[in-house]
Amino acid sequence: MRYLVVVEEGPTSFGAYVPDLPGCIAAGETKEEVLTLIREAIELHLADIKEGGEPIPYPSSTSELVEIEAA
Repeated sequence: MRYLVVVEEGPTSFGAYVPDLPGCIAAGETKEEVLTLIREAIELHLADIKEGGEPIPYPSSTSELVEIEAA
């Protein structure tokens, strides 16, 4: 499965979350680190869901870039 991961750059670190998996988040010092950590978080999150007997959420989020002229 392929889940959409949103990566945000903060003043001192990067954060990531998965819209289709509420509570699945990660933070790291670099973009590369946060992507590694969110991949691990997704795997753990899905294992917990499966262990609990719940169905695995199907990825449904998408993204689009929208260009606008700067004011």
